[in-house]
Parts: sequence; structure tokens; C-alpha cells
Amino acid sequence: MTNTVSGAASAPTYPCAVNPDVLHPLLDGLCHQVLTSSFGSAALMDALSSGLSDVSSLLRGLPAAEGRLIERGIQMIAGLNPELVVLTENIRLPVSKAALDVVERNDPRHYASLTLDADSGGRRGYTPDMIIVSRVTKIAHVVDVKRSLSSYDAVRLQELKKRMLAAALTVPDLLYQEHHRLSVEAVHVVILDAQNASRDPSTGIWPVSDLDHLLGVDGAGKAIAYLRRSFQTAVEQVWREALQHYAQARDLTEDERRAGAMPWADTKRHAPVDRCLSGRDDRIVGVAGSGAGERPEIRIGFASLPSVRPQALS
Repeated sequence: MTNTVSGAASAPTYPCAVNPDVLHPLLDGLCHQVLTSSFGSAALMDALSSGLSDVSSLLRGLPAAEGRLIERGIQMIAGLNPELVVLTENIRLPVSKAALDVVERNDPRHYASLTLDADSGGRRGYTPDMIIVSRVTKIAHVVDVKRSLSSYDAVRLQELKKRMLAAALTVPDLLYQEHHRLSVEAVHVVILDAQNASRDPSTGIWPVSDLDHLLGVDGAGKAIAYLRRSFQTAVEQVWREALQHYAQARDLTEDERRAGAMPWADTKRHAPVDRCLSGRDDRIVGVAGSGAGERPEIRIGFASLPSVRPQALS
């Protein structure tokens, strides 16, 4: 896949840009791969034959499938920018009581340059969906991707932010020790809302439409929107095909077939995924201890969008 920079008057000055003709088929293939692994026609046929309980169980797996799809889509698009290092494996971060106390009791300005040892234990931990490091800006973004924040009340969202900030204190040490002496000058946390329903850059909440800025790739946000539409369409297609095969196998009457129409579909919009895909997807794991590290000053805090949007290329 070739990195491109458009010379059009309306194009922002990001170092790379999406080529839809090249990327969309790859995203379609990724969608098919993720969907068939958890929601194939054969699996749905078996569930329909077994009863409503099995069908409901299968549908409940769709939120996690879409979440994985969005994460992998972001990773694929990030690969267009050679300036980025994207980490998705072995990034379990400790969240010690001391780190949480620091975050809860202090203004961010007072602990912005504090770092902790990544190998010190603790009872709790946090595993981000990815850490994105820019070799040019020396900024690491600790990223948590949410397909929707609508199910998060204020308290739960605040707790997530605290865990992310506390975990971010160990990122510089983790990158230096476990990822080829990769060094950063700042660590920012960002929560991506794939439904574009929430935006509060002052506390690190970004709509996925601002993904262009995070990855330095023009068209990244639109590409993820395309991926979600592709997923929704594919889910509906699998459902209809499985229902048709099931009806043929059972030789149902036309009235029975109509009665078996998608129970969670909105015929006016692609709502089935948004209606049946809900639930928690933050990943908390157990870790142990913490300690202070002697490192150069590192800036820790929420990711914020630039106050002035990138200017068009002339």
C-alpha cells in the first residue's frame, strides 16, 4: 500500500493519506475475516435450529467482534504512516494504589513529569487497546477504543480515565525496557468513541472522526466509518441468508418467514448493530506493586486536539 499526500486545495497537511481504492477492499476483507470467525452463516443456522437462547448468545458476541474489527482497522490505517510505532501485544500496564492516589489527589500539572517502573507489581492493572508512538514528535498515545460511550455513566467513565492516567505513568519505562530503547517525551491518554457521539478533548475523549490527527493520516476517520458500515451490512446479509436457508430447510410458510424477520433490525437505518451491540469492553487485569523511576522529564496527561486545525496545502 502506497502512502499518498494529496495536493488538492482542501487537503489537510497530514504526512499521509488514505487511498480508498486500495484501502476499502482490505477493510472489506478484514470485516469478512472477523465476522466469519464469530458470526458465520453456519453458526447462525445452528443457533436458529437450537432455539432462541442460542441465537441470543450468538448476537451478544457481536459487540466484541465489532470492537476487535475497529481496533484492527485502526492498526491497518496506522501502518500507512511510517513515522508511527503501534504496539498491541504485551502492553499490560500496572495500576498501583500509589499511582491512583497521585492521580486522584493532585492536579495533572503536579505529576506530569512523574514516571514509575513498569515491572513493579500491583493488585490491579490496565491493558490499553494499543499504544501509538510517533518517532518524530516523541509522543506516546495510550489508546482505549470504545465502539460506544453511551453505556458509560459519569462515574464509570471517570474511573476509566483515572486508571489510564495512572497506567500512563509506567509507559516511558515500558517502552524503554521492552521495545528496543524506544524513548518518548510525553505520554497522552485518549479514549476513542467510534460512534462520534462524545467529544471532550480536554479530558482525552475524541470522536473517531478525529482519528486523522492521531495517526497523521488524512481520511482515517472516514475509513473507520466505512468499516463500521461494511460490518453492519455484512451482519444483516448473514442474518438474511441464514434465515432463508433455515426457512427452506424447515419448509416454513410465507407467514412464518415474515414472522422470522430480523427481530433487532431497524428497516430505516443500519441500526441492528448499534441496538444489539452494547456492553463493556474495558480490559482490566491483575498486576502487582509500583515504584518510582529515575527518568528524564516526561509529560503525562490527556491527549488534546490542536486548537488550530491543519491548514490546506497550497
